[in-house]
Amino acid sequence: MTQLTPQDIRALRAESPGLRDRDFADQHGLSEAALLAAYVGETATRIKAHPDDVMQSAQQLGEVMALTRVPACVHEKVGVFEDYHSGAHACMMLGRDIDTRMFPSHWQHAFAVEKPTDNGVQRSLQVFDAAGDAVHKIFLREGSDLAAWERIQPSMIIDDQSQTFTGAPRTPVEAAKCNPEKTDVLRKEWARLTDTHQFLRLCSKLKMNRLGAYRIAGAPFVRQLAVESVDEMLGKVQQAGIEIMIFVGNRGCIQIHSGPIQTLRPMGPWQNVLDPGFNLHLRLDHIAEVWAVEKPTQRGPAISVEAFDKDGGLILQTFGIGKEGRDSRAEWKAIVESLTPLEQEAFA
Repeated sequence: MTQLTPQDIRALRAESPGLRDRDFADQHGLSEAALLAAYVGETATRIKAHPDDVMQSAQQLGEVMALTRVPACVHEKVGVFEDYHSGAHACMMLGRDIDTRMFPSHWQHAFAVEKPTDNGVQRSLQVFDAAGDAVHKIFLREGSDLAAWERIQPSMIIDDQSQTFTGAPRTPVEAAKCNPEKTDVLRKEWARLTDTHQFLRLCSKLKMNRLGAYRIAGAPFVRQLAVESVDEMLGKVQQAGIEIMIFVGNRGCIQIHSGPIQTLRPMGPWQNVLDPGFNLHLRLDHIAEVWAVEKPTQRGPAISVEAFDKDGGLILQTFGIGKEGRDSRAEWKAIVESLTPLEQEAFA
């Protein structure tokens, strides 16, 4: 296939102005970063991509919308970036509204974008991995600080302002990986966990991954649910009025919502949470496996509902919130226990 030039990309884009960037890129075999690069010098500027640089700028912009996605789910939070913590392998933004975990090795390319729309200029900072797939996006809103936007640009710009983009090959999603010979060890050490963060280290030690471990662990640690149970769970959380945590993350960024679910609005294959300050767009038809998971911690059991796609990629995780003064964990546990199980466990 002949590689599209920046001029080709711009001409094709002009023919389909209504398509979302991601949909246009997929339709033409491009990465989103390649699409943006074609507009460098026009509506896009290449900028520093490290979280330290991007987040230092983001904290000056006032109220923005932060977006993190995987193919089957988009997670959007409105608020102010605050309380940033840098780290060699992982960085954190622990703000009241915007709560993220960022992994710098995957923050490889970034652009400041000023895109004309019917509603005025849409301004954003967009970060991509080595393959050119979106890691994290920050969109300015009506109340954002435009003076800060102008002020941060000069210090962010990099020397390379080319319109071409050559991405690295995409790293495929790791399929479920289990080690049945270590099932007894997995169950024994799972029961000894004191923090949820210890779980992935345990999986690594036993040469498994998250989904592979779930498939062989069995009760009381996991229970496989019907794929419809995610939508069922969202509805029950909405009805109960409890607060939960919803994690959506790609390799470079995990974004977390903590709070209630007020408005659910299905549209075709999508289930949408449309709340002030939080939107979630979930492709229900892309859910292939769902697991109810319980991990012991020093604060009591951490109970989650976790959905995976057909390739074994994690779509989202949901947990109950247990904090002094608003402990909803008992109600969350009851909801999880009420969810429809898979009629026949495919991986028992």
